Amino acid sequence: MIIVAILAIAIAFAFTFTNGFQDSSAIAATFIASRSATPRKGILFIAGVGFLGAVFSGSAVALTLAHLVTIPSQDRLLVVLLSALLGATGWNIITAKYGLPSSSTHAIIGGLIGAGVAAGGLGSVLWGVAELFTPPHRLTGLVLILLFLFASILIGLGGGYLLHTCMRLVLQNAQRKITRVVVFANWIAAGTMAFANGANDVQKQLGIIALIFVAAGWQSVPEAPFSVRIICALLLALGTMGGGWRIMHTLGHRIFRISPIHSLDSQISAGMVINLATFAGAPVSSTHIISTSVIGVGAAENPKKMQWSVGKDIVIAMVFTIPATVVFTAGIYLIIATLIGV
Repeated sequence: MIIVAILAIAIAFAFTFTNGFQDSSAIAATFIASRSATPRKGILFIAGVGFLGAVFSGSAVALTLAHLVTIPSQDRLLVVLLSALLGATGWNIITAKYGLPSSSTHAIIGGLIGAGVAAGGLGSVLWGVAELFTPPHRLTGLVLILLFLFASILIGLGGGYLLHTCMRLVLQNAQRKITRVVVFANWIAAGTMAFANGANDVQKQLGIIALIFVAAGWQSVPEAPFSVRIICALLLALGTMGGGWRIMHTLGHRIFRISPIHSLDSQISAGMVINLATFAGAPVSSTHIISTSVIGVGAAENPKKMQWSVGKDIVIAMVFTIPATVVFTAGIYLIIATLIGV
């Protein structure tokens, strides 16, 4: 099973790279499309700050994912983790190919649930329902994750709409030179957003890798070494620089024509949501928060100029990611488990 563990870690690193061109590229989309930064400077800036966020992040989100699935057999747990990572990575590659800003977070959560249920039944997943309705009424497990996932999307949409509405009122009589101030503020907002995204995103991979280390018998507690954090941070940055241009085109150009003030408002509203979720230990979808905040800003600007068909495609991807990866990874687990006999 050592080979399975090593392969699972390798796929986890590959998933981190795809996470970079999914989630981090979504941050760069409005920043670059608004011409607040050139493509080269913008992507390097987002990648660099995202790297710092990943290095200096905490571990609350990692612990949430690490306790989502419980499999008594360590061999089966390794296969569950490998299957989840294969499914989530494959989903990221497929959606990126078609320029859909899908969620790496939804993909890995769906992957863990699908493979976990295939390996150990419904009882292997920490659903969090019993913990919510019995004393001391704790938010945990899948309930915590789903609550923050859906709430963050709604808040991103509403926050983008309200913030841009207020900004239009405040700046309606402003002189044209205010654009320079807005562009400068965009750099700050994009940097804050990139740092928050790096802090939230890399913890998902660290939680999975920590479980791999425990299942392989290399350590007794689910905690990834600092060297692994550095590798994941670097891969996240490289993924940001190396891919995601179709996703950036979708968010930056296909929904509506974005100016610096639109980018600023979407970055601020999305950044606040991601920071809150990271503090609460909830793995959220940066891609979906950014996507919905952009839609909210566009609706506040002029709903008639919005390409609602693109928004519909994004929502469809949101809805189907978890169910699709649940089924996909359950099938992957059954195939691998049959082949190696666990």
